[in-house]
Amino acid sequence: MSTPPEPAPPVLDLSLDVVALTAALCDIPSVSLQEEALADAVEAALRALPHLSVTRLGNTVVARTDLGRAERVVLAGHLDTVPITADPDTGAPTNLPTRRIVEDGEEMLYGRGTVDMKGGVAVQLRIAHLLSEPNRDITFVFYEGEEIESEFNGLLHIEQQRRDLIDDADFAVLLEPTSAAVEGGCKGTLRARVTTTGTAAHSARPWKGHNAIHDAEEILRRLNSYRPATHTVDGLEFREALNAVLISGGIAGNVIPDRCVVTVNYRYSPSLDAAGAEAHVREVFDGFAVEITDNAPGARPGLHLPAAQAFVAALAVPVEAKQGWTDVSRFSAMGVPAVNFGPGDPNLAHMDDERAPTRDYVECEAALLRWLS
Repeated sequence: MSTPPEPAPPVLDLSLDVVALTAALCDIPSVSLQEEALADAVEAALRALPHLSVTRLGNTVVARTDLGRAERVVLAGHLDTVPITADPDTGAPTNLPTRRIVEDGEEMLYGRGTVDMKGGVAVQLRIAHLLSEPNRDITFVFYEGEEIESEFNGLLHIEQQRRDLIDDADFAVLLEPTSAAVEGGCKGTLRARVTTTGTAAHSARPWKGHNAIHDAEEILRRLNSYRPATHTVDGLEFREALNAVLISGGIAGNVIPDRCVVTVNYRYSPSLDAAGAEAHVREVFDGFAVEITDNAPGARPGLHLPAAQAFVAALAVPVEAKQGWTDVSRFSAMGVPAVNFGPGDPNLAHMDDERAPTRDYVECEAALLRWLS
């Protein structure tokens, strides 16, 4: 019995309009750690463009112009998605292939990746195809492993192994979904475990022990009285936040607990570095045992720089501070200020009915063409 032939590898046609190209990208599944087929297609499409030099690093693809322009900018987007939703009875995918549907007079593109973030990837590819002589040199980054643990992130691999591909950039645009608005920089995020200790005893004789959960009252009191700061960085206001997000303690219903842990999350301004954020949290909880479990610094938007000012002027849309954390922080760690700008509503990312208005893709492509033409 003959073996059936292997299916042909997917091919991307960069001459498609940005909506059709987004659909084509989404229809090549690329769940985290399974980006190879899409990375192969992106690499092949970019190598066909003579004005670009292309580098492959794992399943991350970097393409660069080399025109000797006065400025170099980065356009970046990740290739991976969260898992595809499957029908519980048949196992068939429910949010692929993509579907174009008109709802209340507006055309929507449904499917995994339509928001996070293959629309942004399609815009990057269209810019690469349309602009052989942009007014700035461009580094295009299509990277793997954004949706999972940091060790798999393609930007981290670039930073560790081929930083020269990014080091000469003046400014970066991460095409994460922002509903086609501009969100500058991002806040840092720190998580810490604040622990109280007591003495275990039978709950019928609590005077024999010391209740660690009761001691957590002081931790919660400090959080309730905490007044978070607002910092203006490069003209944007970043609102800090410090909150309890988890609490645990006790081992049984008849035992005085000898340990209680309150996990707190500090979202801090990009004007503060990681060490400063840690010092602040330790000061707030002075007298308690504090263990820092995660600390990722934020990113300054760099809106005072000429490349950033030209970007904002070309788009002619309001600019707000990114109040969450994104991979623009990784660019900041490499000395490159960055903003978030891309198609799709981030509130719809990862949902089973993930979808975006097709006009978002068109508007983002047009905005970047205005800036780079």
